[in-house]
Amino acid sequence: MLRTDLEFSMLPKLGTGPVRWRITDGFVAYEEAVQTMEREVGAIAEGGDELVWLVEHPPLYTAGTSANAADLVQPDRFPVFATGRGGEYTYHGPGQRVAYVMLDLKRRRQDVRAFVAALEDVVIRTLDMMNVRGERREDRVGVWVRRPEKPLLPDGSMAEDKIAALGIRLRKWVTFHGLSLNVDPDLDHFSGIVPCGISAHGVTSLVDLGLPVMMADVDVMLRAAFETVFGETVNDA
Repeated sequence: MLRTDLEFSMLPKLGTGPVRWRITDGFVAYEEAVQTMEREVGAIAEGGDELVWLVEHPPLYTAGTSANAADLVQPDRFPVFATGRGGEYTYHGPGQRVAYVMLDLKRRRQDVRAFVAALEDVVIRTLDMMNVRGERREDRVGVWVRRPEKPLLPDGSMAEDKIAALGIRLRKWVTFHGLSLNVDPDLDHFSGIVPCGISAHGVTSLVDLGLPVMMADVDVMLRAAFETVFGETVNDA
């Protein structure tokens, strides 16, 4: 169920200007992304302007702090990176929009659960602009899409696929890592892991749902949704 703006708004924001919005074309190496986030988070903690950074990565797997080694089904398929974000194994690769969200919660609301729910809200609003109903689940982080055309699950419930994953980390109340939205990745690449430790449900993408959208169009909608939830953005060099 979609929560209300009032419940999950991260505003008011105090003390600095709008959130910088940066898009990097081409593939960004994961090590480079982590180094950039470390540098930016340090500057934000000292009072610098917040940042959302949109990237694509070459194919790789990341292991969060709760990752189970048994969930890495094909360890030699792609490079595997241990990361300090919460969560388990995830896949990043071409056709997936990764948004690294670096916000200072001291200037907003020092509530990690509310922040995660607000990120889910950004994805849900983005999907809604494309007439896709994204939903959150109390027992599973991320955004899910019901698949009535698929067979029912063994318990008789409707099949669901994950379309967006979330994983965050905080340092001095500044967030980093963020979310990944499947636009048109190779869904077979997810078979090398048990995504987020959940085997009962599948993974989908916008193109898999029958929406042949361009990444640039998704970026526009993602930005509009972010501004609704978190406030004004400004283009970053």
